[in-house]
Amino acid sequence: MNEGNIIIKNASELVTCSGFKAKKGSEMNNLHIIEDGAVVIEDGIIKAVGKTAQILDEIDENKYEVIDASNKSVLPGFVDSHTHFIFGGYRAEEFNWRLSGMQYMEIMKKGGGIINSVRGTKEATREELIEEGLKRLNSMMTFGVTTVEGKSGYGLDYETEIKQLEVMKELNKIHPLDIVKTFLGAHAVPEEYKGRENEFIDFIIDRVLPEIKERNLAEFCDIFCEKNVFSVEQSRRLLSKAKEMGMKLKIHADEIVQLGGAELAAELGAVSADHLLQASDEGIKKLAEKDVVATLLPGTAFSLKEDYARARYMIDSGCAVALATDFNPGSCFTESIPLIIALATLYMNMTTEEAITALTINGAAAVSRADEIGSIDVGKKGDIVIHEFPSYKYIPYHIGVSTVEKVIKNGILVYDKCKVFEK
Repeated sequence: MNEGNIIIKNASELVTCSGFKAKKGSEMNNLHIIEDGAVVIEDGIIKAVGKTAQILDEIDENKYEVIDASNKSVLPGFVDSHTHFIFGGYRAEEFNWRLSGMQYMEIMKKGGGIINSVRGTKEATREELIEEGLKRLNSMMTFGVTTVEGKSGYGLDYETEIKQLEVMKELNKIHPLDIVKTFLGAHAVPEEYKGRENEFIDFIIDRVLPEIKERNLAEFCDIFCEKNVFSVEQSRRLLSKAKEMGMKLKIHADEIVQLGGAELAAELGAVSADHLLQASDEGIKKLAEKDVVATLLPGTAFSLKEDYARARYMIDSGCAVALATDFNPGSCFTESIPLIIALATLYMNMTTEEAITALTINGAAAVSRADEIGSIDVGKKGDIVIHEFPSYKYIPYHIGVSTVEKVIKNGILVYDKCKVFEK
């Protein structure tokens, strides 16, 4: 039997999330559900989607691996479109500092924050980063993630930024999950460049970007556009150069202070603007007008005890909203997709349907992959997750706990909860 040939049949709910571009506004509530549904995957690509009786009438089951999904819900693989999963060292002490009331910027001044992770990542070998990366990818897979975006940004120099991207490139070869690589060299200002931020931007543009582009080490360029980090003008200069070189754009925008990052993302035609806790009404309006995906990270607001991004306002304003974990060692050390969905529905006034859309087709759009992943549509990759309950509505209801039973990546069963423990 050829690998990548699978039939999933008798699904209580086949939640297709059908579409080939980001869903905006009220469209996010339409999950395109097929009851008693079936999916046929051949050579890793979806070939047929529909009612089980109709699909099986036209297919010889003997040519496929067959999975009976009776009394289970079947969804597209989740797309975690914003993470920082390659890093060395941990920052557990900072969590306790936050519990004592210390603010994020105070922690950075104390030597914590991003600079802390820079030290650990510089010290880590490639082999150590690959080993830890594999563990983290395996954990993400148990939550139903089949594609993940990963950022550099814990080097702030030439060697370590390249090292992070090379590690992700290697992991993409050896692990089932697809990894979308983002260069975030402008994640913070290195100590030696304090007060000389423009020179640091020059260094990235002149020294690092050309190497990344020549070696195809990253698809996206990102920057932390924030007060006391990089200004709107500095962000514009770096991102404009990256765009000129053929890279796609992302931006950490309006997380702590309303600086105009959302407006800049719209101006430059970024694929996504991320965080957006303090985004202005005008910025949100422009994101909707320019089809920039608003990627919201409720786990970070939760972890930092900050107000959440205005998801309800954004959706009602016609934005395409995506959700992601922001998995990182400091401000949000979690890869839990069910936690993100619970926070979005309980505290950001999103419907369950909107949250599912935000982690499937809109997550795919946030990494420029909506034409090939993010929904169960003919012609897309066979990235499918089978949940152990009969409806997608159990996902936020079972708060913070994974309901994933099986994960299929490119038509191959890569995770089965039922086989984790066997007598």
